[in-house]
Amino acid sequence: MKAVMDVLMRAAKSHASVLILGESGTGKSVAARAMHAASHLAEKPFVTISCPSLTRELFESTLFGHVRGAFTGAIRDTWGKVRAAEGGTLFLDEIGDLPIEIQAKLLRLLQEHEYERVGETITRHAEVRIVAATNCDLEKRVSDGDFREDLFYRLNVISVEMPPLRECLGDVRRMANHFLAYSAKRENRPAKMFEPEALVALSGYAWPGNLRELFHAVERGVALSTGEQVKLADLPPKVLLSCNDAHSTGFKSKF
Repeated sequence: MKAVMDVLMRAAKSHASVLILGESGTGKSVAARAMHAASHLAEKPFVTISCPSLTRELFESTLFGHVRGAFTGAIRDTWGKVRAAEGGTLFLDEIGDLPIEIQAKLLRLLQEHEYERVGETITRHAEVRIVAATNCDLEKRVSDGDFREDLFYRLNVISVEMPPLRECLGDVRRMANHFLAYSAKRENRPAKMFEPEALVALSGYAWPGNLRELFHAVERGVALSTGEQVKLADLPPKVLLSCNDAHSTGFKSKF
């Protein structure tokens, strides 16, 4: 993770596009925000658009904006996320799901810094830095014809891969304690600590949902705890089951 963040912090000082790869929940959006905060654009907007959450028509309008009458329901002129991010960073989350019909227009924005609002013929100029993230194998999507090769190479100027939490289990206790302090403060609860058995269980679970799943597990523990400690029983059932399976396997292996 230190190596990943080192690359992002050095990239932050440039104008180059950045592609952040990694499984869901590994902290790609957090890393993008951290890079923006460390960049020369820190005082400018950081604007996010979630690519999977919109249809092709809505995505184009959300990204570039539209003029009144451009489509049914377009009752007024609207500026899109590109205009909102002017001078700053536009973060395209899960860009692997970007509709193929929009990809050529995004490529034009990256290369020429130009775009038009939906239903308008006026070409507009935009100064935004593009940071994209995906949990997809973009090279495979390129070979399958679902993602433009030229757009992939234009986005992939600087790329990093966020490691899954199962490859960093030594960091689980540190991150869990960080989330514990944050959650307790947010809930206006007294400062808490984990009982030893709870920490052992947290460290032994594979965390398929990565940092997001760990955060929610700790958040649950804080909400359900009744004393000064977050106990083993306060953790999610999946974590407890994993802990029980480990104990069972260990018991059998001794005999």
